[in-house]
Amino acid sequence: MADSGPSGGPALTDPGPEPGSANTGPRVYFESPPGTPGETPGPGNNPDKDDQVRRPHRPDKIIVKYDRKELRKRLNLDDWILEQLTGLYDCKEEEIPELEIDVDELLDMESDDTRAARVKELLVDCYKPTEAFINDLLDRIRGMQKLTIPLKN
Repeated sequence: MADSGPSGGPALTDPGPEPGSANTGPRVYFESPPGTPGETPGPGNNPDKDDQVRRPHRPDKIIVKYDRKELRKRLNLDDWILEQLTGLYDCKEEEIPELEIDVDELLDMESDDTRAARVKELLVDCYKPTEAFINDLLDRIRGMQKLTIPLKN
């Protein structure tokens, strides 16, 4: 029978320190089985404990770091856009016609006039006036940064 961790999950063993390092012996990490009562799935269950436990490097997972403040601004903008579109199309969120307002694309454009023209083009099926929405959107994205995935060199 395989060794199991204190919570019943499998014991994962790190191969140990690299040659020449001060640490000796392998490290053991315990992983809770999925669906353990009282726990939510994924990392971040217990922020205090997550800071103390070192997890083994997993090359199969990619982690992209964004500026949290910019990410929060973008999420707030997305919520605001959805709210505005439900009002413009006079429907529920699920019934909004399929359209994508790509903020990064708008930020790449040279001027507010080209940005406004692009958004107006996207909202061509909207029967309500869109000028106020477009002006508010342009005001909100002014000064935002693009959220691009950093490339490793």
